[in-house]
Amino acid sequence: PEESITAFPQTLTRDDVGYFCGMIVEDHRGPKSQILLVGREQALWFTSVRDGIAFTLLPEETERRRAFFVTAVDQGGWDHPEQQAGAWIEASKAWYVIESRQHGGMGMPEVIPFSTAQAAGVFIEEFGGQLVTFSEIPARYILGHGQVHAEG
Repeated sequence: PEESITAFPQTLTRDDVGYFCGMIVEDHRGPKSQILLVGREQALWFTSVRDGIAFTLLPEETERRRAFFVTAVDQGGWDHPEQQAGAWIEASKAWYVIESRQHGGMGMPEVIPFSTAQAAGVFIEEFGGQLVTFSEIPARYILGHGQVHAEG
């Protein structure tokens, strides 16, 4: 039987760059994401949550994923939630707001994670949008706004 490996989010450093864009992750405002892959020590970093989800939609990549973490903006704020250790939560456990008036760090529509549905609801009151779980995020929302690598 395989041993269960508990994965923990890694700490972002100034040297970490976005997987798709090659830009320094810290230089971007808004929620971030990281994916840990089997057999790879360093996390793959994404300057947005949308890009991290896009990575999971690539058919050749999904089997290798060990863990996927996002920054809950209700735990870490909007500007740089990645700086708060408690903001990193498992992507599958987050609540998300899509189609809001608030865009991500690259100026693109974002998938905005929250630790609770209540916190997401407060955000929706101010910025609009729709509350969804991870499995309810439509692929068209992730891939439908230009090419995946155009974001960062």
